[in-house]
Amino acid sequence: MKVLVLNAGSSSQKSCLYQLAEARLPMQPPQPLWQAHIDWTVDPEFGLLKVNSKGKKLEAKLENQSRHGSVVQMLNTLVVGETKVLDQLSEIDIVGHRVVHGGTEYSQATRVTPAVKAAIARLSPLAPAHNPANLEGIEAIEQILGDVPQVAVFDTAFHSQMPLSAAVYPIPYKWFDQGIRRYGFHGISHEYCAQRAAQLLGKPLDQLKLITCHLGNGCSLAAIQHGVSVDTTMGFTPLEGLMMGSRSGSIDPAILIYLMRSHQFDADQLDTLLNKQSGLKGLSGLSADMRTILDAMQTGNTQAQMAFDVYIHRLRASIGSMLATLGGLDALVFTAGVGENAAAVREEACKGFEFLGLRLDLEKNASSPVEQDIAATDSAVRVLVIHTEEDWAIAQHCWRMISQPS
Repeated sequence: MKVLVLNAGSSSQKSCLYQLAEARLPMQPPQPLWQAHIDWTVDPEFGLLKVNSKGKKLEAKLENQSRHGSVVQMLNTLVVGETKVLDQLSEIDIVGHRVVHGGTEYSQATRVTPAVKAAIARLSPLAPAHNPANLEGIEAIEQILGDVPQVAVFDTAFHSQMPLSAAVYPIPYKWFDQGIRRYGFHGISHEYCAQRAAQLLGKPLDQLKLITCHLGNGCSLAAIQHGVSVDTTMGFTPLEGLMMGSRSGSIDPAILIYLMRSHQFDADQLDTLLNKQSGLKGLSGLSADMRTILDAMQTGNTQAQMAFDVYIHRLRASIGSMLATLGGLDALVFTAGVGENAAAVREEACKGFEFLGLRLDLEKNASSPVEQDIAATDSAVRVLVIHTEEDWAIAQHCWRMISQPS
């Protein structure tokens, strides 16, 4: 079975092709036959396509800025040139898409139909940087591959079972009825990491209490009990919660009212301020990249140090809130770019929970661990570093859609 995965962002397009046996899924994520990435941020005049296929690499400029045209050129590398792995595109059995916002309608991976496409479009105002791109990817595949089965895997789906106490905002209830509620995001990553944590711990997922920390340019936590997300830090949009690379996370909403009344900010200016000029970037004045912040701290940059300290304070506070929701903890899981690679972030975050008996093995933590337990042997709580595999998680949903259609 050949499964194509498309993971569309506002300014990028990641794709990969898996060859899977129809009998059963492998326990570990397999190496894709082909991987491709389009980046539209390199130059305003073109997109940069990078392809890796069985050790063969290709880099090319894409003059066509449309999603459809770029996807056509990207998929063409599957069947021609040194990166060829297929004789024809019709060999692809199913296509899976990451879709950021599924609202309350979709609590699991779903076969794409006209109704599903309409829902993705209707929810676009809640994820304007992503849902339109996700829909464009689906429509591009329809035009290129015809009626090949397509599956939408929603980032919000994993959080759909949160209790109302976690999902409802304390504003007039009529707005909840109109869809203003906490949805949560990064669900594909949180779900995958919870399942992988259970494998690494050798315990059933439904017996574990986990806090998964997805720390990248965007950051969120999830409290996972018996395999179900019961709380998370992101909310109505991916802006709520933790301090992030360029996003503020949660702040006093009256700040926005003040900026509107006293400094004549409009909605677009507030959106830019909170999503693109805040977080690590805004506080440090340097960068949204944690690596730059850590390097600057080593040279004595006090503003970078302050940005890091605020980041850690808010991370610890949010872990504490997830801990209170769970009423206990078996493992703390770190994933994504910062979570997987920034040893200093893991060390400082864990220091706040030594009262639980959580103790890091500092040598393991500093040794670029992947798929490892980095807690000390006598720690009462396990600490895992897991490489998130969103594309593989999407491919698994596709496999189940065909192999286990019930």
